Amino acid sequence: MNEPRYVPGHHLLEDRTAVVTAAAGAGIGGATARRFLEEGARVVLGDAHARRLEETERALAAEFGADRVAALPCDVTDEDQVRALFALAERLHGGLDVVVNNAGLGGTAALVDMTDDQWSRVLDVTLNGTFRCTRAALRSMKAAGTGGGVVVNNASVVGWRAQTGQAHYAAAKAGVMALTRCAALEAAEFGVRVNAVAPSLAMHPHLVKVTSAELLTELTAREAFGRHAEPWEVANVIVFLASGYSAYMTGETVSVSSRHP
Repeated sequence: MNEPRYVPGHHLLEDRTAVVTAAAGAGIGGATARRFLEEGARVVLGDAHARRLEETERALAAEFGADRVAALPCDVTDEDQVRALFALAERLHGGLDVVVNNAGLGGTAALVDMTDDQWSRVLDVTLNGTFRCTRAALRSMKAAGTGGGVVVNNASVVGWRAQTGQAHYAAAKAGVMALTRCAALEAAEFGVRVNAVAPSLAMHPHLVKVTSAELLTELTAREAFGRHAEPWEVANVIVFLASGYSAYMTGETVSVSSRHP
C-alpha cells in the first residue's frame, strides 16, 4: 500500500487572499484552508455549519494568526449569504485572489425511488451553489481589473462515469465540469483562470452520513493504491491549480484518482 507523506508548504500562495466554501471540518474544504495557510495565504472560510465553522476558525487562527483567518456562516443555496461571504473578503483584504468552491451534497438513492426534493437539494447545493459562488468570484475579480485571479471548483470522477444510486450527484458534478469550461472562456477575457479537481474517494468522518459503509469499502477496494485519498492530497492539487505553477491552465478538470474513464 502506498503511504502518503505530508508535503510542507513552499510559499506558493504568499500574500494571496482565498475564499473557501464548506471549509469547516475534516474534509477537502478544511484541508484546503489549512494547506493555503501553510502556503502563505490569507483565508476567508464559509460553511453552513456555524458551530463547526467557529471551531475551525478558532483553531486555525490560533495556529496561523487571527489576521490571516476569518469566517462567516454561508449556505451556498442562499444568494444573500454568498454575497456576504465575498463582501467580507473584500472588506478585510481589499479583494480576493483565489476562490475554492468546495460545497457539495451527496447521497445514495435509486432513480425510481428518488424524490423531487432529493434531486433538487443535491443540485441546488452542488451545482447551483458552485454557480452562485463562481459568479460572485468573477464579478469581484473582473471589477478589480488586476487579472491573475483563480477559481477552483470541486467536481468528482462521478461526473465522468456511471454509478448506481448517484444520478443526482453525478448530474450535478458533470454540470460543475461544464460550468468550469464555460466560465473559463468568459473569465479569460479579464485574466482569470477557472479549473476543477475531480477526486474519487477522499475519506472523512462526515462521508459515512451520506453513503453506506459497504459502498465506501467497495470504492476503496477499486482504487489503484488500495486506499482512499486523504483530503490533504486533494488539497495539494487545489494548491497547484491556485498557484502560478498552473498559469496556463484554464477550463480543465484534473482527476485526482486513477479512475478517470
